[in-house]
Parts: sequence; C-alpha cells; structure tokens
Amino acid sequence: MPTCKDCGHWVPTASGLNKHISKSQSCHTKWIKWLQNFSINIFNLGGWIQDELENSDEGMWGLFHNEDEWELVKWLIQNVGQNQTNKFLKLPIIKDQTSLSYTTAKAFLKKIDGLPTKTPAWHCDIVKVTGDLVDGDSEMLMTELELWQWDPVESYEDTQGKSQIYDNMWTCDWWWETQGKLIPGATIAPLILASDKTSLSQFHRDKSAWPIYMTISNIEKSTSTWSVAGYQLFHECMRRLLQPLIAVGCEGVEMVCADRRVQQVHPILAAYVMDHPEQCLVACMKESFCPKCCVHCDNQGELLTSLLRLCPVYHPFWADLPHANIFVSLTLDILHQLHKGVFHNHLLKWCTKIAGEDQIDEQFHMMMNYPSFQYFSKGISLMLQWTGTEHRKMQWVFLGVLTGAVQPTVFHAARAVLDFIYYAQYHAHTSQTLDALQNTLDEFHTHKHIFTDLGVRDDFNTPKLHSMMHYIDSIKSQGSADSFNTEFPECLHIDFAKNAYCATNKQDYVAQMTKWLMRQEMVDQFTAYLDWQLQRFGEDLEPATGGDEDNDDNEEMPTTAPMNSDEGSSTQPIPVSTHILPSHPSFKALTITTIMHMFSTMNFLPALTQFLHLDIVPANRPIVSEWDWFHAYWRLSIPYEKLPAIHITNGLNRIHATPPTAPAGCSSGAIGKFDTVLVQVAGDANMHTQGTALEGRCLVSLSCLQDFELHSHLGLQVAQLQFIFELPRHLTIVGKPNQLAYVEWFQPFRAWDEVFQMHAVTCSYAGRVPHSAVIPVSSIVHSCHLIPKFGTRVDRSWSAGHVLDSCKTFYLNSWIDMYTFIKPTIH
Repeated sequence: MPTCKDCGHWVPTASGLNKHISKSQSCHTKWIKWLQNFSINIFNLGGWIQDELENSDEGMWGLFHNEDEWELVKWLIQNVGQNQTNKFLKLPIIKDQTSLSYTTAKAFLKKIDGLPTKTPAWHCDIVKVTGDLVDGDSEMLMTELELWQWDPVESYEDTQGKSQIYDNMWTCDWWWETQGKLIPGATIAPLILASDKTSLSQFHRDKSAWPIYMTISNIEKSTSTWSVAGYQLFHECMRRLLQPLIAVGCEGVEMVCADRRVQQVHPILAAYVMDHPEQCLVACMKESFCPKCCVHCDNQGELLTSLLRLCPVYHPFWADLPHANIFVSLTLDILHQLHKGVFHNHLLKWCTKIAGEDQIDEQFHMMMNYPSFQYFSKGISLMLQWTGTEHRKMQWVFLGVLTGAVQPTVFHAARAVLDFIYYAQYHAHTSQTLDALQNTLDEFHTHKHIFTDLGVRDDFNTPKLHSMMHYIDSIKSQGSADSFNTEFPECLHIDFAKNAYCATNKQDYVAQMTKWLMRQEMVDQFTAYLDWQLQRFGEDLEPATGGDEDNDDNEEMPTTAPMNSDEGSSTQPIPVSTHILPSHPSFKALTITTIMHMFSTMNFLPALTQFLHLDIVPANRPIVSEWDWFHAYWRLSIPYEKLPAIHITNGLNRIHATPPTAPAGCSSGAIGKFDTVLVQVAGDANMHTQGTALEGRCLVSLSCLQDFELHSHLGLQVAQLQFIFELPRHLTIVGKPNQLAYVEWFQPFRAWDEVFQMHAVTCSYAGRVPHSAVIPVSSIVHSCHLIPKFGTRVDRSWSAGHVLDSCKTFYLNSWIDMYTFIKPTIH
C-alpha cells in the first residue's frame, strides 16, 4: 500500500496519500523540498532558471543585454559555424553599430555555456577492439573506438467496445500485457529506440556515425554483411549505452508525471526502429532470415515456421533488459519494407518485365496532372535514385499505368499489394481496417502464382515480402505502423548528426559534435524559459502555406456558402469558410472575349446567362453584356475533413484553373492547368453509385446543400474546372452566390469495372462542343484524378499536355492520395 516516506503513515490508495500530504503541514513541506531537489523537469524548469538568474543578479535575458541580442544568439548558434561567426562579429556594421556583449566567437560560446540551464553531460567510453592481424611482435593489433553517450535515466527525469482502436501504443496489447507484470500502481515508460548508420562527409564519405535516438511512447505522435566480430562489437556498445536502464526497469524510479504526481516509473524497451539489416544485427540473425519469427528462408513466401538461425553473439545487449522481448520490439518499417522493398524492388520490376519498359514509361508520361502529384515526364526507367516521397507518388497512379498493360490476374495481385500498403499507412486502425488489411494480403497470395507462371519470379522467399505477414500482429501489439517509420530517424540525422558535423573543424569531430548538441539544448531550454516568462506561447506561429508550388497570393480569403446581401460587399470575408479563394483576384477586369480566349470557355456567356436567369422572374433577370468585366482567381482551396486514420500535413486541397502562358524570352511558356473536380449535383439517382461515396452523402459539406432542392437526389459528378470568377456588383442577385466557376461536364458515372475496381466516365458533349455550365464554387466538393483508358497500347496521336482533350474515356482513380482512398471505407 502507498506509504508516506516522511511519517510512515500508510493509506489504501494513491489518492489518499496525496490527500494526506496536502493536509499534513510537515509532510507537505518536506515533500515540496524533496520535489524541488528531485529533478529538473518541465514543470519547475522555468522557476529554477528564474531563481538562478536572481541569485546571480542578472536580468531576464541572462548574460545578454536584451531580446534583440538574444534573438541574434539563437540565429547564430543554430545556423552559423564558429569560423563564420568570427567573421560576422568582425564586420564593421556589426562591430561599430550593435554594441554586442561579445565580440568574438570564443566569447560568444562562453556566454552560451554560461546559460543557467541543466542538460545531461556527455561522456566518452573507450571500447577496445582486437583485430585479426598481428603486429611486428606477433601480437594481435588493437584499436580503440569512442562511444559517446549521456545517461538516459537522467534524461527521463527532465521531463468495451466491439471495434477496438489501435492507435498510440497505450491503446495496444503490449502495454497492457507488460503492465500486468509490474506491481500495482507502477507506470510504464515504453522506450522507443531508433538507429541508422549515416555518412557525415558529403564527398569522401570517410566520416560516418551511428546515432542512437531514444524517445518514449507515452508521448502522443507522429546493405552490408556483418561478421561475428561486428555483431559482438555492436552489442557491446549497445549494452554499455543501455546499462542504466536495467536497474530502473526492474525497480522503477520515482518521477513527476504530467499531472504533477509522483509515480513509480519503469523504463522498458518497447520498440526498436531500424531497417532489415540492422534488425537482423540486433536480433543476432542472418540477413536472409526473418528477425521476428521462426520461418525458414526457403519458406518465407508461405505461412510456415521453422527454426531460428542465430549468430553466435556472446552477450546480446537485450539479454538483461527487464520485461523486454527483442523479437516483439522490432518494429514495422513502411519505408524500407513496403515502399522500397515490396513495391519498388519487387512489384514494380515484375510488372515492368511483363508489360515492357517502354509501355510503362509511356503510360506514366501520359498521366494527367493532380495537385501535389509529381509528373514523370520521362517515365521512370531512367531514374536511378528514389526517395520515399517519389515512391508514394508513383503508387498514386501505378494501377492506372497497369490498366490494359498487364493480364487481369497481374492487376489483381498488384491492386492487393497497393491496398495493403495504403491500409498499413493508417494512423489509427480498427478491427475492420485490420480485417481489410488481412484480406488484401490473402488476395495477393491467391494471385501471386501469375508471376511464376509468366516466368518473372521463381519464388517469393524474400524477407520484405514475408514481413507483410507480421503487420497485423505488430499493429495490435504496438500500435499503428506510422509511429515507427524509419523516415523519422533519417530526418533526425540532419539535425543531430550532419548539421553537428558541419559545425566542427573536422578534427576530433565527435567531441565537437556533442558540445554543439549540448549548446543547442541549452539555447532551447532558455528559449522555453523566456516563452514561459513572457507568456508568448503560440504568438509567433504562422499558418503553413502548404508548400504550394505557386507562392504568390498565399494570403487567402474564405468564401462560399453564405449568400450575398444587397448591401454587403463581395470581397468581405465570411466567418464560416468551406472554400477559400486568394485574398486578391489573380486576373482583374477580364472581358468575356478575353475569358473565352485565355481559359478556353467557348460557352461562357450563355452558361452564365442561364445560371443568372435560373428561378428568377423575367422582370428581375440581369442582362449580361460582352463588355462586362470580371475578376478571376487561379486557385480554389478546400479544407480537408479531419480523419482519425490519416494525418494530412497540408490541410487544404488546392484546385487550379490556370491559363497557359506563351513563350517569352528564356521562358518556354507553360501549358494550362485545369484540374478535374467532383461536383455536388441534384438530379436522378445513379444506380451505379448507390451505396458508395460517389452518392455524395459522405463527401459533401452540409453548407453546400443549400443550392439544391431538398427533395432532389444528391450525387457527385466529374467536371473539369476551367474558370473561377466573381460576379461584378451590378450582376449580383440577393439569395445567389457571387463566387462562381465555369466547368465542362463529364457523363455520370458508368458501371463499376470488375477487373480494375474503378468507375468509368466519358466526356459530355452538346453537339461537338463540351457540355458546360456555371456553378457556385460551394458545389465543388474535392479535386479528383482521372486515368486515361489506354487499352493495350497508348494512342500515338496523344500528347502529354492534352490527354484530357484526346482521350474520351477515363477511370476515376481511388489511389491518388490517402484521403481519396480512405473516404469510401469509413462510411
């Protein structure tokens, strides 16, 4: 039972102990004193720094004069090396006009080191390694390696339903199974390790490091061959690094938690993030075997098990770690296992052999544009290096590339793999999504024989293909796979290894790197103290622009759903924003003739007239003249709906209607960019889309429904967005929106293609002219991507920039992004 450490009084519950301490004056005083000396944590760090500054008679800015000087300090320490800092401080404009409290880099760094902060100190262990060569005295040659570390325990002290959800680690099985092994009241601090060897020097590549990163999963988220000696050396270094965790993992350590209560916390190794070769290194496993299960390398293509093939390591580092199962701790690796492994190294190569390089390149080349899609203008066969982002964007259109190019069974197998990769990337899983994940895996194994039948594959005994079988169990045990993606430590290499190395003079660089990292931590701590002291949390945060390739007119204004009043201005922002236009028109005072020429809107005048006259008595109908001027916009942004299963970095779906530009000077000009969209329409029910997301009930915002009769059937229809504009004041009508769009329609969706699992659409014509209309911007639901129906060969008369004009039949692409993929599965 909980017992007061000061008076020995015991109580049946932890809450009772808290009440006892708060009521007993002596116990409360001693507890506060003990807590102040317990650790430097996030709750008392600011007060501790403040006390240090007051005791040293220094102002709020410490050793620096004012806020301006401190901001310069932060910029210098984070962006400029020591030599360049010296040159900067000696510039006449800095030296004569700023009156800084430091004039050299040495004085500058001395002030940084004097900041009243506390960070765990780095220390170096020397590991002696005996080689396999002898010296002149017939003695085995030896070398000394540096192992730099800080104490991880010291770092810690800083700081019933039917469908189960698997998200963060605390929602999953491992946490609760481990909790049951500890004493009642104990708190788990699951450790997540990540490691990946990286090169520090950019050209010679003779300088390398092997950073080990560690975090805890209590925080809510976001090829070489090894010898036995190499295995033993790695495990000896890791054993030394994690030695402090053995005792505290068994006995626990008292820590102040986020609720300011002291808990007995047990740091336990829960996950280790790395790619396959390093997983085998950690598990003492040969690289041709699976590090998580007992399947033999000759049976990895099947669901069979056999004996492990372990490498003889004297003392693995994880042998003494309490409550740790290293084979369970090895996490999923979406980047190397799925994107680079299963997709790029296997599926893509198999399909390319079947269809031929030229046809795959040509169909990639003919793919239509889409917001944020990377256009492969020369195909993919000539690309030698790929990033994780490029793999993902290639997957967006890969099934469209395969339509007509491969046999139906090949397409079924490829679609199963792509579906598996998409489901595996969910940030939160339910029992239903895990069932879908298993079904896609089963479907692949059902159709995989086609690759051996066609002679492109002899067997499927590869570790990365086999790894797909572990995803469901691993997600149930440790949480969604995105939490353990190896892209994260690769990004950390830039901040903590490569930037640190660039700040050194390349001599004895490891010691300088640790010093640089410590100074970065000190500056971050003091910055956090100043933010706390000045109460300026979040004041300087700016909304992200989403990384759109066109960065002008980034300031945008909400528009749409609410109607205009007779005295309201059309440029006033609307509080409720479902659709967003740039704050200033991109094209001003365009005549109808100019609009028709620039944006290829041949029916603009009759389409606008028809829209303005709809449901208006003849006496009140405005008259549109060819001399009227219109303001136009090049982009429409629609906020993504927040979904628990995915995290969208850019929260806006940006849709373009940009006219072509003519060549001028050194510029070769650019083709027009007119995106295709899904539009909410009212009319007769489409039997081909009933019960699907295309019926419109799950993609449309309620604010968009006001433009339609309540008794009408609502559905989605594809259109090409040609022109986004605003009505001039004399044409506005009370009760009608004035932000409009000119679109060219496609026919309603046709029957579901059973082979390709996609809906087909065709262009809609009135005679020989595209069927067009003017619609409210608010009726546009989302952008969409269309895949040309290539047939068995690409039509030679097509050109890459005008496929939409040349091809007549298209497939609606459900794999163009995670948002489009997930929407039909959650309704």
